[in-house]
Amino acid sequence: MKYWLLATLLLGTAVQAETVACHITYGGETRVIAAAPVATPYTVPTVEIGSYFLFRIVFQPLPADQAAIKTYTYANRDGGPALIHQAIFPYPPPAAARYGFSGMHFVYETLRDGEMQYWCELKP
Repeated sequence: MKYWLLATLLLGTAVQAETVACHITYGGETRVIAAAPVATPYTVPTVEIGSYFLFRIVFQPLPADQAAIKTYTYANRDGGPALIHQAIFPYPPPAAARYGFSGMHFVYETLRDGEMQYWCELKP
C-alpha cells in the first residue's frame, strides 16, 4: 500500500513538471505558447495571434480516462469568438516526430486570406 501511494505521488510530480509548447507561425513571425497541466479546461484563457485568431491549449493529464491535449483556434469576430479548428491528442502523446506529437496544422483566415501554422511538443 505504501509503495502505491509513493508511486502515485511521484507520477503526479512528473506530470506537473511537463508543459505543452506550441510553435505558432503567423504573418512571418513564429512564437511559442506554453501550457501547464490543468485540472479543468474551463479556466484556460485564449491567446491573441494577430488580429484575427485566438489560440487555446488545454493540457489535462488527469484523470486518466479524460487525459488529453486539446488545441482550439477561434476567429476573433465582432460578434464574439467562433471556433474554426480543434485538434485532440491523447496523453501521453505518441513519440515525437519532425513536428512534435501534433504534426503541422494549417488554419486559414476567411476574411484576409491569411494562414496560421502550428505544431506542438511535450516538454519536460
